[in-house]
Amino acid sequence: MSNIPNPSDIPFQQIIKALLDLENTFPPRLLYRFSDLEKRDLDMLAEAWADVPSWRRKALIEDIEELGEKDTLLSFEALARFALTDPDPEVRLPAVRTLWEYEDPKLAHIYLQMMKQDPSKEIRSASASALGKYIYLGEIEEISASLLRTIEDELLSILNSEEEAQVRRSALEALGYSSRDEVKPFIKTAYQSNEKEWIASALFAMGRSADPEWKPQVLEKLDSNLPLLRTEAARAAGELEITAAKGKLLDLLDDPSDETRLASIWALSQIGGSGVKEMLERVYREADDEEEIALIESALDNLRFNQDMRLLPILDIGEIESDLPEKDEYDEYEDYFLHKYAPDGDEDFEDDFDGFEIDEDFIEDNEDEGGDFDD
Repeated sequence: MSNIPNPSDIPFQQIIKALLDLENTFPPRLLYRFSDLEKRDLDMLAEAWADVPSWRRKALIEDIEELGEKDTLLSFEALARFALTDPDPEVRLPAVRTLWEYEDPKLAHIYLQMMKQDPSKEIRSASASALGKYIYLGEIEEISASLLRTIEDELLSILNSEEEAQVRRSALEALGYSSRDEVKPFIKTAYQSNEKEWIASALFAMGRSADPEWKPQVLEKLDSNLPLLRTEAARAAGELEITAAKGKLLDLLDDPSDETRLASIWALSQIGGSGVKEMLERVYREADDEEEIALIESALDNLRFNQDMRLLPILDIGEIESDLPEKDEYDEYEDYFLHKYAPDGDEDFEDDFDGFEIDEDFIEDNEDEGGDFDD
């Protein structure tokens, strides 16, 4: 039975009292009461907010941000929107980050305003980053074409301005999702610069672009002597599903940088292929850090999901469907084809096989030859 109280059972006056009780730590269990706030609760909070010291307001929103990341069933949108108006930038910043997960087009207009007008460069940068989601939504036609165009124009304007570099880099990263012709030259210029932060942002944008043209640049930076660039290159390789990066990513599983290693784990789950499952399971057995263990578990789930998606065309071919392996048998299924078709003594065949597409005709031909996938 859960120890988390039902939020509706806690009178909001009790929350206000706890916020104003500076002699005691704010009880973590009360944080859940801020989910799905109703207007009357927000009004009560607004009346007391100025009497809550800034350090407690900051701690509250940071705790809310962390809780929202852990429990996606909770919604702190109303509280975070309210906190965007706080006079303290250290309160507004976690409020912006908390809202990154929400897709209300009205938020895009708020981010545009904050990107241009907020006195804090950190908040202007975070607001620019938040707009990346809306470019993606625009590319898949989930928001209006006019709003998409406005967002792209404003971000391009930031890139062409004298704005702080941190804000311009965030604008470039957000524009990574855009198919606008003007974006690619900015990515190329950033990549060719001698500044590692700009190169990292270029790699980030490349990963979002879904453009295979960036494959050489991503592969090049997997060998960088800078951990930041190896990390961003690994992420981009996964997003672009660059199969040629698999060998380097497997090597990066032993990278001295934790960030690079974790990025490589996730990238391998996106690319898949022969030997990836076994290597991730090995890393899982050797891991002793809770964060790394959790990420590897998610990566293994993601790998299985991607393998299932690649098998979906097979599952639609009627009579053969009942003879196909379950997802847990996929490795044996792949091993069957490697064993049957690999030329004797050809050690490179397994690498050539990686990414091989199994189609309906191939399976039917094999069935005619009396093949048995379970053998």
